Amino acid sequence: MTVLIITRSDDNESSARVASAVAARGVRAYRLDTDLFPTEVRVSIAEEPGGATRGWIVGPAGALALEEITAVYYRRFNVGAGIPRELDRQLRAPSVEESRRVLHGLMAVTSAAGAFALDRLDVVRRAENKPLQLALARRVGLDVPRTLVSNDPEAVRAFAARQPAGIVAKMMASFAVYDEQGRENVVFTNPVREEDLADLEGLDLCPMTFQERLEKALELRVTIVGDRVMAASIDSQALPRARTDWRREGVALLDEWRHYELPAAVRAGSLALMDALGLNYGAFDFIVTPEGRHVFLEVNPCGEFMWLLQRPGLAIDEALADVLCARAFRRERAKDLG
Repeated sequence: MTVLIITRSDDNESSARVASAVAARGVRAYRLDTDLFPTEVRVSIAEEPGGATRGWIVGPAGALALEEITAVYYRRFNVGAGIPRELDRQLRAPSVEESRRVLHGLMAVTSAAGAFALDRLDVVRRAENKPLQLALARRVGLDVPRTLVSNDPEAVRAFAARQPAGIVAKMMASFAVYDEQGRENVVFTNPVREEDLADLEGLDLCPMTFQERLEKALELRVTIVGDRVMAASIDSQALPRARTDWRREGVALLDEWRHYELPAAVRAGSLALMDALGLNYGAFDFIVTPEGRHVFLEVNPCGEFMWLLQRPGLAIDEALADVLCARAFRRERAKDLG
């Protein structure tokens, strides 16, 4: 039995913690750092008429035959990072793409051979669809914010006019913008001001997501692994820069996360959404309003959890190891909501 952990060299301690928990259960954990492929890791997949698909990985972690893999943990992906940047772009781009397809193929054939995946790449890609998340969340009974996704300035202004508390703007994808000094500037959720509404012409280059602005008593990160639900809360209103998006003060708030008891209905709805998406891992974000509403914002199928291992001390790594080692509930497919 071997759990293949797919990540990258610059990952934080989360992958190592999961690997250690897997090993503690008597199962081999093999780490594949995707940034080392194809320059420092060798992958082969062989198919012959009348024979089974065979394959192997050889890298810093040693050798691994594909038939030894019983589970795959898909965490981070940065294939081709070691291919020289100086290589002609017309050659480098297809080299990276071919390498990406090989590793995706490796994941697919291991699943086809019966290995469990947490989670399958096609499941992750579907679950990342934010409009789908909101639609399914509403169908399973979760409270969701009024939302508009649009590149139409007039539609945005009309939407804003219907929201008495104002609106915020966000992006579906997580990304950063780098200044001339190479400093990273993460794109956070931001309030939309009157002067912003007067100048929305940039939407013809990039659509955005707009939501009603909600008053916050707390913000929650709810982590679900299999059928295990672990919730933590943060008072994001304690620091001015964190009030719209707690991540702006993420480091300053690291020690302020607390265990949170999720209401039964919200817990049930979150599990139902995991069923609908077919996920075995999901990192949920909720707002708790002063009136006690628990409003679902999104679920990240590969969301970070490292800081929650420290405080409030959620055993997410142990829960992941239990599912990967077939010691806990596994969700094998999405549930049709009909």
